[in-house]
Amino acid sequence: MRYLKVFMTMSLVFLLCVVLPMPVYAANNDNGTETVTTNTSKEQKELDKKAEKERKQLEKAQKERAEIDELSKKALERLYEKVPSAQRVIGESYAYATLSNTGMKLGLFGSAHGRGVAINNNTGERVYMRMSEAGVGIGLGVKEYDLVFVIANEQAWNSFTKDDWKVGGSAEASANDGEDGASLEGATVIDDGLWVYQITKKGLALDASIKGTNIYPDKKLNDVKNT
Repeated sequence: MRYLKVFMTMSLVFLLCVVLPMPVYAANNDNGTETVTTNTSKEQKELDKKAEKERKQLEKAQKERAEIDELSKKALERLYEKVPSAQRVIGESYAYATLSNTGMKLGLFGSAHGRGVAINNNTGERVYMRMSEAGVGIGLGVKEYDLVFVIANEQAWNSFTKDDWKVGGSAEASANDGEDGASLEGATVIDDGLWVYQITKKGLALDASIKGTNIYPDKKLNDVKNT
């Protein structure tokens, strides 16, 4: 009988010490699993939020680029209509750029500052640009105009597209291309290896000044990469 009591006592102790805590252990394990699941869900939501933000940025950038590309196309068409020889000059140049000031708030742009694109004929690279004025615009307060730049070489390309670039001294009425002695009809020289055609609604502006105009790459628009 005494042995039986001892056995029952030991069995009870075993139940209290080993068996009964098991549900608590399971509960703790379940809580741990739930915490991991919750954390994973939060991380996924953050990833989804980031992906959605990047998608919207890309969508906006693509729309802006499309509008700028259309402005560039129209600027070239206006130039070729006024100066047919410019089409050959631009087609054979190292690179070229167009910048347009519409004089109004344009779609997604949010300001009346000039926007444009520089295109490298050798590499196909496109660099979207901005333009701001120190004065009142070319001529006598002209608000709507296009600037079409001819870029002769890599050095001029890097100078024009990599940093803020400011038009310095006064431009001459016409420019020599420095290579074969032919004149760039209607163009003005503004720097080494760099000429510009200036077009307003009235036509080619040979005597206009763009001194003080600041041109620089659109970092936000260029940094958004297509996926």
